[in-house]
Amino acid sequence: MASNENNEKLTFILKSSVELFRKFGIRSTSMEDIARELGMSKKTLYLYVDSKTDLLQKTFVSLQCDFGNYVEEIVSKNLNAIDELLEVSKMVNEEIKKLNPSNIFDLQKYYPDVYKEHIKSEKQFTYRMICNNLEKGKQQGYYREDQDNELIAELYIQKIQSIHNYDFLNQANFPMKTIFKVMFENHIRGISNPEGIAYFEQRKQQLKFE
Repeated sequence: MASNENNEKLTFILKSSVELFRKFGIRSTSMEDIARELGMSKKTLYLYVDSKTDLLQKTFVSLQCDFGNYVEEIVSKNLNAIDELLEVSKMVNEEIKKLNPSNIFDLQKYYPDVYKEHIKSEKQFTYRMICNNLEKGKQQGYYREDQDNELIAELYIQKIQSIHNYDFLNQANFPMKTIFKVMFENHIRGISNPEGIAYFEQRKQQLKFE
């Protein structure tokens, strides 16, 4: 019972910390701020995390786990490959709305090890997801057969990482959601055969995809 309570408390701490980081920025949010927001002492907070670095590491692991569970839930619905990507894009769009570009800068500059580990984990997960989706789309007759799944996955990851670059986000003249929408559509059109493109256009109209 105590273990479950500790896990629930840690989950609560991590989710609350994410909201504070999004609102005020990673560097500007201190452990004192987090403890005060949670209604606990710093001493109690340190029973669950060793440091702010440890808190950030645990936070990103938790976020990645939540996203992984969401994707697995979508895959379990046995949708076709294009609908599968459209469903994933919904969550990505929601996360983009909450994105604070300064947090990327803070991570890169002040917590480089946390940032590198997060990018590595995100890359591995995205690579598997894209490769699986590509194979599924080929088998269903929506994607072109004449393409290398691993190469397409690598290129997709490079694009994702590029648009999350702080300098790019800071200088971009378009909203992040618009940039992602164009990148996502280009990905779908690039991998789809005529039947897949026709289906995508149909679903865009039905879902009012933005």
